[in-house]
Amino acid sequence: MPRTQLAAIPYTIRNGQLLVLMVTSRETRRWIVPKGWQEKKVPDSEQAAREAYEEAGVLGIVSRTPAGRYRYDKRLKDGKLKPVTVEIYPLEVDEILGEWPEKDERERCWMTPSQAAMAVQEGSLAAYLLGLAVNPPSTAGSRPGKRILKETRNSF
Repeated sequence: MPRTQLAAIPYTIRNGQLLVLMVTSRETRRWIVPKGWQEKKVPDSEQAAREAYEEAGVLGIVSRTPAGRYRYDKRLKDGKLKPVTVEIYPLEVDEILGEWPEKDERERCWMTPSQAAMAVQEGSLAAYLLGLAVNPPSTAGSRPGKRILKETRNSF
């Protein structure tokens, strides 16, 4: 049975163009979206926002409900593959930090949805990213928003 991870898709609109913030994985340096494991007593949307802070150094307004999902096979330390389902939460970026917990372990890069789709290796994530060009994400009316995220950042 697949385990579940929670991902944030940090996004912004610049000059009328939707951009998503991608990060590299720590070990293989592949382009991915910020994601991590579900945690007890932490709402899924807040955990996704926490991953965006830790891995990409951004804060913003996260959707309370997932906008999609994708699957991939995570390579474990023993070399085995484990199927993982990833729930995707859009996060409208309103603050880009110069310092964040994993700054020295990852790169980050703003990309168009089509550039991001070409950069990732997971086919179902690529399909989701391509869909953003036609159907941009929305976090309308979906706070936790800045207040909770800033409190989360200060709790690390």
